[in-house]
Amino acid sequence: MAKMWEGRSSGQTDRIADDFNSSIGFDSRMYRQDILGSIAHAAMLTAQGILGETDGALIKAGLEGILADLESGALQIDPGCEDIHMFVEQELTARIGLPGKKLHTARSRNDQVALDLRMYLRGECDEDRALLEELLMTLLEKAEEYSDAVMPGYTHLQRAQPVLFSQHLMAYAMMFLRDRARLADCRKRINCSPIGACALAGTTYPTDRRFEAAELGFDEICRNSMDAVSDRDFAVEYLACLALISMHLSRFSEELILWSSAEFGFVTIDDAYTTGSSIMPQKKNSDMAELCRGKTGRVYGDLLSLLTTLKGLPLAYNKDMQEDKEPVFDAADTVRACLSVFIPMLATMKVHPERMRAAAQKGFINATDLADYLVGKGAAFRDAYKISGSLVARCIAEDMVLEMVPLEVYREYSPLFDTDVYEAIDLDVCVRKRGSEGGTSPESVAEQMAYVKAQLKEA
Repeated sequence: MAKMWEGRSSGQTDRIADDFNSSIGFDSRMYRQDILGSIAHAAMLTAQGILGETDGALIKAGLEGILADLESGALQIDPGCEDIHMFVEQELTARIGLPGKKLHTARSRNDQVALDLRMYLRGECDEDRALLEELLMTLLEKAEEYSDAVMPGYTHLQRAQPVLFSQHLMAYAMMFLRDRARLADCRKRINCSPIGACALAGTTYPTDRRFEAAELGFDEICRNSMDAVSDRDFAVEYLACLALISMHLSRFSEELILWSSAEFGFVTIDDAYTTGSSIMPQKKNSDMAELCRGKTGRVYGDLLSLLTTLKGLPLAYNKDMQEDKEPVFDAADTVRACLSVFIPMLATMKVHPERMRAAAQKGFINATDLADYLVGKGAAFRDAYKISGSLVARCIAEDMVLEMVPLEVYREYSPLFDTDVYEAIDLDVCVRKRGSEGGTSPESVAEQMAYVKAQLKEA
């Protein structure tokens, strides 16, 4: 196959070199962006008088036909082409002849590929945000369904203080809200048009870069032609957004894995999102959550891969930059798959409030409230802390919980104890008392949920 760069050299390359150089195997997924970009480019060339009206119309019709045939399956992408840009140009020329060869006027593959990638990632940001919104709605639904369920809150993976299960879910909602906002912010920097920068120095043709940018829905043009073709910050930023989403999914997955174990028993993951063992018939493994956790390392690797590729590149374009697309596509596909399975897994999960409450009682997580009770009666905090700790030790030795300790036993430790101690250490009361903004009281959690709903209404 003839090379588009024949002239300076013979254009004859070794077959192995051709395969090594080719990107059609992965950049073909940007066919739609490439064709739409070319339609806008042809429109600009025609509007500027660089192309005649007839040629411009032929090119537009030819490109629209190629797009329709690709999407219907009537046309297959030729894997023998070097990249998606050359496939489209060659197919166009085969269909309309000489005018097809004029399409690349005032354009380089350097600015063309940057354009395609920006358009592609712009769409990815929108799809990712839509999935995050679906996940947030699922979190809200679960939180509302179990709004009064009390569970142990943990530090160091040790039972610490009582919290509402709904507050625990809202903690993840805050993470995913930040992810959604980061993607929106990232999209603003993606949505800057590089087309018209050409190879690196611009062009001698009287082009209108802003016309082309507006045609394609860009907010702005890249202001420096060298930066326009060599910038991949937007791709790194997008990968960083995906890495954070993955990290949040991984943390949540870890909790679901723990909570669904027999040792916790807080939740049951639906059979549709678990697997069994090939040898142990009793097993029910939370494989989907484990895979969400495991694939996080893959997304991290994609981010580091692109950062490493870019770190030593001189201006402007270098062939190394062809290595930008595979990690970006892989991470986008991976996070999309994780979100797509995580949402229904969470939606169908059964919650066991009684197991959560039993764990909260057995964990003595109302011990702080017991100490605060004594402080309220006039004891010094350090004395109250020691008394509370001593009572917990006795409960452990006698297999009791604080709510079961007789009043006469309490009074062995301090005469300040009275019958109202039982109300003070009731788990529901402990939760209700933590009414500080952002805290775990029902009122505070309701405010958090209202905040999430309000954020979801914003664009």
